[in-house]
Amino acid sequence: MDVEKKLSVLSKIGKALNENNIVWAVGGSLLLYLKGKADVFQDIDIMAMEDHIKELKKILQQYGDLELPNPNVRYKTRHFLEFTIDEVDVDVMAGFVIIHKGKEYDCSLHPESITEHLLINDVYIPLQSLTEWRRYYALMGRTEKVEMIDR
Repeated sequence: MDVEKKLSVLSKIGKALNENNIVWAVGGSLLLYLKGKADVFQDIDIMAMEDHIKELKKILQQYGDLELPNPNVRYKTRHFLEFTIDEVDVDVMAGFVIIHKGKEYDCSLHPESITEHLLINDVYIPLQSLTEWRRYYALMGRTEKVEMIDR
């Protein structure tokens, strides 16, 4: 699927989230792509404040389908939602928790971890800290992603 279609979905849902005062930010591989650290991204990863997850879920259900839960034992994320919006996979995480060597690391979104905004299709898209995502990828054992950020 082409990048323009994915970014169109991002800006469409971003506009709705912004209009409803949802605290959210882009993370994951899309963050790496937008920061020029990766050439591709597969899906849209949205980090959200836990206080806003119910409203965010309601908003995104207006645009696409909520998929059935598919938990991963490496994470204890308190809210993980998977949507398909215009054939684009959109993952939403609130209360993001990574399990590393038997210990839980709370990687929840906080307003101060939103370090910048990019204008995409006339919509301001908040970006989570690349430094924080480097730490998250290290905790996840994703060394290739850590190396991408370090380059």
